[in-house]
Amino acid sequence: MSINNSNSINKALLKESIFIIGTVSSVEGRKVKIEVKKDKNLSHISYNGKTIKNVAVGSYVKIAKGFTEIIGKVEGEYITKEKIYNKEYKKEELKILRFLEVVLFGNFEKGYFKQGIKEMPLIDNECYLLDKNEFNKLHQFYNEKEKTILLGFLTEESSQPIRLSIRKLFASHIGIFGNTGSGKSNTLAKIYTELFLQSKESINFNRKAHFVLIDFNGEYVRPNLITTDKNIYNLSTRSVEGDKFYIKQGNIETLEIISVLLEATEKTQKPFLSRAIKNNFYEDNFDERSRENINKLLKDILQKADPNLQVNIFSEIFEHLKKIELPNQEYGYITERILSKIEGGELKYHSDSKTYYVGNIYSNANLQGVFDTIFPNIDQVKIDPSKFGKIKFKILSQYFFEVTNGYSIQEHIRPLIGRMIKKFNTLERLITIDPNEKKEYKNLEVINLSNANLEMKKTLPLIISKQLYDEHKEVGEFEDKSLHIIIDEAHNILSSTSERESETWKDYRLETFEEIIKEGRKFSTFLTISSQRPYDISPTIISQLHNYFIHRLINNNDINAIQKTVAYLDKLSFESIPLLPVGSCFVAGQSSDIPVKVEVILLDENKQPKSETIDLDKAWFDS
Repeated sequence: MSINNSNSINKALLKESIFIIGTVSSVEGRKVKIEVKKDKNLSHISYNGKTIKNVAVGSYVKIAKGFTEIIGKVEGEYITKEKIYNKEYKKEELKILRFLEVVLFGNFEKGYFKQGIKEMPLIDNECYLLDKNEFNKLHQFYNEKEKTILLGFLTEESSQPIRLSIRKLFASHIGIFGNTGSGKSNTLAKIYTELFLQSKESINFNRKAHFVLIDFNGEYVRPNLITTDKNIYNLSTRSVEGDKFYIKQGNIETLEIISVLLEATEKTQKPFLSRAIKNNFYEDNFDERSRENINKLLKDILQKADPNLQVNIFSEIFEHLKKIELPNQEYGYITERILSKIEGGELKYHSDSKTYYVGNIYSNANLQGVFDTIFPNIDQVKIDPSKFGKIKFKILSQYFFEVTNGYSIQEHIRPLIGRMIKKFNTLERLITIDPNEKKEYKNLEVINLSNANLEMKKTLPLIISKQLYDEHKEVGEFEDKSLHIIIDEAHNILSSTSERESETWKDYRLETFEEIIKEGRKFSTFLTISSQRPYDISPTIISQLHNYFIHRLINNNDINAIQKTVAYLDKLSFESIPLLPVGSCFVAGQSSDIPVKVEVILLDENKQPKSETIDLDKAWFDS
């Protein structure tokens, strides 16, 4: 044997003896107890002139079973006192034994770490510290061919970078949780900033990946945040001058959306809306058909002369029509002129004869004469088909048709009509149904709802998300195109405990998002949610997430909500959640083979979300 070979063997044996920490003393399922060698009870050991951190709670260890190397994590340790008999002094003494409690979770196979237990160790199998190479392999969550993003560094080993596979992370549902100020907004921005940075040269990425970020507090509207090439929609219920997001009329005009939007009662108003929406009379040649409907409606009322309706029915009709009429080039607002005639008392109702009349012209004798006198140029009226005018007209015409013919009681439906006008007027400030107003396509769209009222903050994300999901399913090509819906402060719309809305609306909202998270993966649709209150979010949604970034959580309800649904984290990690420093989080799920505590890299100030806490010293005392 050569001297070099002899030296190599000696080094290997020395390394093996130094890295052995003990032997297996018991095996109970995935839990293994290791009896620690006497000389391995120091905090550090020396090898090759370097100081190596010795085994402790939270460390990873390797158990050798023949050629199989099983990996586990130390979750606890304890000592026992064993009585031994000293023959020389003929007395009993105490022997202190140190034990480690290790939970197994994988093994090294052909030089790579594989999650899952194929074999269990045997009693007296030797347990080792991991060397630097093995430690690196354990924290390499990708293969050499995969594109990755750099998230940060191990919190307790700052020299160890943590990179995540783009494929494993973004082809999944993601949950980011943490109290205010824990760093969750930076984490959300970091992972997507890294993704866009890695993909900026890819034409396919810009063309085939669609990202929509719903931002409740205006944290993600900075020009340089994530990418400079994006569409930002600053939606506001406070002003008519704000941006508007394009929604197809058909996606508003559904029974589910309309009924919950207008808070329709189940027994009377919802069936009425169903009849109005199903009426296809106006789909072709809307202008002509709407004028025909108005003419017929007015003549029917004049002819029936119902004493329960009288003149006030005409006032109500033209009050509503005035709000959805387009001005006529020759006559201006026709409905306004007609309304002034009615309110001026020109049209009267004769209760004894049960007929309408104008001067000496009576509708029971000369219907056309009364009609032409009171409703001049009515055949020139044009309803505004944009800005929800078409939807409003369908509902209004159905309402007046049913009231006139006695199919519905006016008092039952009228409150719905009042709500309709108010709700649609608010929606008009936020969305457009005119496809000509759509912005140039960008594969990242940020929808800022910070200036929207509470009701619209709950309503609009549902309408937008449902449209995106349905359209994406219709297009197909799921192996080629992907949709990513990102919801910051997700408890605002995914709460299962909210009492600010009807049960019908809450059920429909949750069912929609639960469908996306349960079925979306089949259609290349992925949800990212960020929240400071996981307890408020539907457990079904949390349990269906594939990757978790868990920052500091203090409230026990929030921690329990995570613990009940997240199978990836070990007991020790859960107990550490309330103690995590700002910027650190546990990363667990399909993108990381093992749960790791990561110090997420802080983005540059101009790329950070606008979520910083006010500096009171600067605000109050600096001049």
